[in-house]
Amino acid sequence: MTLSRVLGATALLLVLASPSRAAGPLLLEDCRITAGPAFPSIKARCGVFLRPQDPAKPDGKMLELRVAVVPALSLEPAPDPLVPIAGGPGQASSDFYAANREAFEKIRRNRDIVLLDQRGTGRSAPMDCDVDDDIVEGLLSLEETRAATQACLDSLPHDPRFFTTSVAVTDLEALREALGYEKFNLYGISYGTRVAQHFARRFPASTRAVILDGVVPPQVALGPAVATQAQIALDNTFARCAAAETCKQRFPDIAATFATLRVRLSAEPVSVTIAHPVSGAPETVSFSADELAGVIRLLSYHPSTVALIPFLIDEAANDRFAPLAAQLLTISDAVGEALSLGMHNAVVCTEDAPFFDGEAITREDLDATYIGPSMVEALRNICSVWPAGVLDEHFKSPLKTDLPVLLLSGDADPITPPGFAEMAAVEMTNTLLLTGKDQGHGQATRGCMPDVIGDFVARASVDELDTACLERQFAMPFFLGHSGPSP
Repeated sequence: MTLSRVLGATALLLVLASPSRAAGPLLLEDCRITAGPAFPSIKARCGVFLRPQDPAKPDGKMLELRVAVVPALSLEPAPDPLVPIAGGPGQASSDFYAANREAFEKIRRNRDIVLLDQRGTGRSAPMDCDVDDDIVEGLLSLEETRAATQACLDSLPHDPRFFTTSVAVTDLEALREALGYEKFNLYGISYGTRVAQHFARRFPASTRAVILDGVVPPQVALGPAVATQAQIALDNTFARCAAAETCKQRFPDIAATFATLRVRLSAEPVSVTIAHPVSGAPETVSFSADELAGVIRLLSYHPSTVALIPFLIDEAANDRFAPLAAQLLTISDAVGEALSLGMHNAVVCTEDAPFFDGEAITREDLDATYIGPSMVEALRNICSVWPAGVLDEHFKSPLKTDLPVLLLSGDADPITPPGFAEMAAVEMTNTLLLTGKDQGHGQATRGCMPDVIGDFVARASVDELDTACLERQFAMPFFLGHSGPSP
């Protein structure tokens, strides 16, 4: 499992035929989309959907949003397609689908897959900034963060106030009408679960069924909990290692080893030169406690990369930083490709940062984590410069609905734990929560989950849904060396 899969999708959408540009009905032309050279291309119909930048000014500036429809395999498909919505915020839905298509193949047997790159992402009025992505991880100083944020703002081609979830869901509803579908079945991953919940709130008559994977409750402001949940996930990883005899023997007291490594790197960063994992060119990496925190946090997202954590920590603790540095470079490239920073900031500075003080997480709580308060402070600094955008009334309230909702969580998720799904479902009356044991962030591709979500969408019901196959899920054993786990 590559780190691009850990992050969702990181390859750019490639449209191999020029999409049509339509001011009236949405015209689609044959195209192919792909997740990159290593993946097969996918036959689709692509087009450009024009939408007003400011929905209150339909005759004002227009945005070009990219649409792809992957046709169902059936000659007589159901009238309600599946709409995957990517996370981030800042990833494109077409990217996510192209890299994770196997999760939705059972659904595609009888339903179209409709892909709309959310405004600001992918090829939809992109809001990219030529700014170091370290800004979000809190690796820049206060002055550097604010200067970089202002530079990002000054470079944007569109008004960021209209790139929030509240506006994005109106694009989805307009697309449904333009394509002539009766209703949408929604799949949201991570931040995409926020979009899916708000679409169902605003347009319940246009929604048939909802899958929320790695659930973000509307009432939670993401930011403060990132560090605390990451610490819980890492503590659980260390506990799993201690409970596995081979891991315990190979890495005795790995938690203490990690703590010592953090102290050492906080006092004196190390510099390591390695061949870049992708380009092969030599690259020098300065490795401090901040870089350590960043790479460990993102490795915690998927059980296949969690399996590397004790080994990578032990290698670094013994002055062999190359494996950990290689992971850092891979992750940095993946995040840089996947994240639209302008759109990310537009969402976070409207929907999260203004509500940080309402989260019951103190500075002392953050100081007790391996990430610390740096990320929250960075987001506060970014949002002190960034303008707040459109926020619908009741946006921060739990979704109240009797629509069928399938909620998916992993009990080792470092950012959206199962408790978040329970919070989101507090006003829902027709739900089923499935929790993967030792699973991380995002469940759709794990084991037999594609069959489960396929059956759910086919029936639009959580009643008597057969989930017995999930009991066979397992997490990859811990790596004990470069060759992997023990036989």
